[in-house]
Amino acid sequence: MQDGGVIIYPTDTIYGLGCNIYKHKAIERICLIKHIEPSKAQLSFICYDLSNLSKYTKSISTPLYRMLKSYLPGPFTFILPASKEVPKLLQNKKNTIGLRVPDNNIARAILSELQYPIISASLPGEMVEEYTNPELIYENFKNLVDIVVDGGIGGMIPSTIINCINEPYEIIRQGKGIFSE
Repeated sequence: MQDGGVIIYPTDTIYGLGCNIYKHKAIERICLIKHIEPSKAQLSFICYDLSNLSKYTKSISTPLYRMLKSYLPGPFTFILPASKEVPKLLQNKKNTIGLRVPDNNIARAILSELQYPIISASLPGEMVEEYTNPELIYENFKNLVDIVVDGGIGGMIPSTIINCINEPYEIIRQGKGIFSE
């Protein structure tokens, strides 16, 4: 991943596509796999914990930080204001980012080893049962990614997405996580 590799890895929700957030060519490969334009992609990234939150987001309030801390790690993606440290390719027109801290030992071990966030993107198309089996995922994507990390059978329900730009916070997509402000 340090050289621009693309992986498929397990999270606490579904298997995802991942790469180094600072490798533009790798991000473009993920967009190609997903059949989306890089400029229109809404890609999130995952962090090991909230310790780097101030690096990738503009200042957030203490109550918001406490709320994030109470839900993470967990099956949530939080939409937050992006800082200038976030690569332009990952920022949308609203200058926001999607941030996750998965409750998955394999994903967190990868993050701990790399010491930087990685992309968190769902596999292309509709969620299908074969996206839960790493052996089938490997067969389907072996020519498109560099490695499929086998974390056993995965889930089919993605993360819950919460928009935290304005209060009250808004559920954008109901997924595995149950959110109550």
